[in-house]
Amino acid sequence: MVKTAIVILNWNGKELLKTFLPSVVRYSSTPEVDIYVADNNSDDDSIEFVKKEFPEIKIIELEKNFGFAGGYNKALKQIEAKYFILLNSDVEVSENWLVPLINLMDNESSIAACMPKMLSYNKKDEFEYAGAAGGFIDKYGFIFCRGRIFNVNEKDKNQYNKKTQIFWATGACLMIRSDVYFDVGGLDERFFAHMEEIDLCWRIKNRGKNIFYCPDSQVYHLGGGTLSKTNPRKTYLNFRNNLFMLYKNLPKNSLFKIFLIRFILDGIAGINFLFHLEFNNFFSVIKAHFSFYFNVSKFKAKRRKNLKYNINYSHPEMYHKSIVKMFFLKKTRKFSELDFY
Repeated sequence: MVKTAIVILNWNGKELLKTFLPSVVRYSSTPEVDIYVADNNSDDDSIEFVKKEFPEIKIIELEKNFGFAGGYNKALKQIEAKYFILLNSDVEVSENWLVPLINLMDNESSIAACMPKMLSYNKKDEFEYAGAAGGFIDKYGFIFCRGRIFNVNEKDKNQYNKKTQIFWATGACLMIRSDVYFDVGGLDERFFAHMEEIDLCWRIKNRGKNIFYCPDSQVYHLGGGTLSKTNPRKTYLNFRNNLFMLYKNLPKNSLFKIFLIRFILDGIAGINFLFHLEFNNFFSVIKAHFSFYFNVSKFKAKRRKNLKYNINYSHPEMYHKSIVKMFFLKKTRKFSELDFY
């Protein structure tokens, strides 16, 4: 069994692989590391390209497009490794990115998962939207990061260069113990894409394990490789999956109250889309809620299972106020400006 498996999920991503695979191979190839490309039944020639240009990379070919969650679940079941690194196909890694992550996991057994500093590929002095310097969540389920609140990304001025606990690690570059991944059930395939890594991290934390940000490791994420931040499909998945995530992981005593407030806040978000003439995004919010209502019963068994194994619902990394209020009403733009702890 290899110690670390880097697994890149691909779907029709030849150009991304052509651009970003060279850095992964250059800075990750050691006897203790295997690199995999797991292909979600692409119909371009991306796998032929990998086989020809990078014969050292192992290939897993899936029979159809299972999405982010399903693709990874099915691929990881075919890999034996102590650690998995889920790495997006649009991430450029740096020379010393891997060793700090492995050392952190080796030295602290309480850490179930971790992530590197995530910077923008196009603006390398700026934090990247999907993860930045570690993910957090407010009490109503809205997510944000150190270095990024909603659509405002901070410049990296080494202000977040301290190793710290976080609430969630980005799926763009997520290192996780393989036994933990399977013990908590892996990524939820009903999500298809978006929010599934946050749901996974929430389950991990509710079971008393830790997730960390490792600033000594640094990578650069292009972002929007599949769906742009303003794509209505992404809006739909983010709103829908956020509701599923809340339902699965909230304790009984706060479930009704949180959902009541979320329905109001999501309604305001929909009206805001309508005000800005973003009609497709407006309808995506409505569609997301109807999808949640019609499908929530399918998550009852998963919620019961989570409640059975959860031992901790009190997380300092969960913001005790509304990040929506802080951002839109109080004009807070930086994580450091939040009265967090």
